[in-house]
Amino acid sequence: MPTVETVRGPIDTADMGPTLMHEHVFVLSTEHVQNYGDGDWWDEDERVADAVTKLDELKALGIDTILDPTVWGLGRYIPRVQRVAEQTDLNIIVATGLYTYDELPHQYEHRGPGLLLDLPTDPMIDDFTSDLTDGIASTGVKAAFLKCVVEAKGLTPGVERNLRACSATHRATGAPITVHTSVGNQAGLLALQVFRDEGVDLTKVVIGHAGDSNDLDYLSELAEAGCLLGMDRFGLDIYNPTTSRVDTIVALAERGYAGQMVLAHDASCYIDYFPGVEAQAAKEQIAPNWNFTHISTDVLPMLRDRGVTEDQIRQMLVEAPRRYFE
Repeated sequence: MPTVETVRGPIDTADMGPTLMHEHVFVLSTEHVQNYGDGDWWDEDERVADAVTKLDELKALGIDTILDPTVWGLGRYIPRVQRVAEQTDLNIIVATGLYTYDELPHQYEHRGPGLLLDLPTDPMIDDFTSDLTDGIASTGVKAAFLKCVVEAKGLTPGVERNLRACSATHRATGAPITVHTSVGNQAGLLALQVFRDEGVDLTKVVIGHAGDSNDLDYLSELAEAGCLLGMDRFGLDIYNPTTSRVDTIVALAERGYAGQMVLAHDASCYIDYFPGVEAQAAKEQIAPNWNFTHISTDVLPMLRDRGVTEDQIRQMLVEAPRRYFE
């Protein structure tokens, strides 16, 4: 039986159950917390307990697993996630990779083949591979997928190198890829250019945030290439209202692409883009449905009312996530 690594260790892919493919436990800047969080808006024990409560609520709604694509650039810190995972039955699958819209961190920028510090291999590939095969830092937790980004700036040199490093790691390890994309420039197609050039298995690629688009031709082109469509920002109505997202899923299901869509919110237990009580309250006012429960309580009933079948919902929540890792 194929297995997939979680924060608590490997599980059979058959035990993943209903899965949300793009959620975050915490989105935090380590430097932000260390310099400005103490005594103001960050209490480690309180935030861990709150995360456990929120993930337990999600588990009670019938979701068994989340994929957490929090990598360098979004504040990945596995010991904190381990504390949460130890106290909830929900499976958490974590990622390796790099979150950048443009330039690489200086720790990578000048190191690698043909660069200022000429090395035999790209240290990004070395680090990503180590996370997948040996574990992240000294935690013993292994990443199970790769994360990269193509945003509005497109394929800048740093972005392209990140995609190629993830592609090379994918080829060497078989780990699947999730790529954050911007729909304004149809960045999913830019990612496909690189992945095709690098020999990536496109059936192992999630085009993240594809659900921000209602362009059926664009989305169908990505699906026809073999990719999974990340319909994964439910609740972020500022990018695309829930009703429009549902309309698009219904239309794509009618075209036969139910098995190539995956669902999520891109939500988090706590995100320090909105630190403190007042900022968190403002976030709730702007995006009141941007939380882990929106799909289970609101979206799935809407899809059923629109004629999406239980089999199609199972394809999106269970079969496509499982296939991604098999």
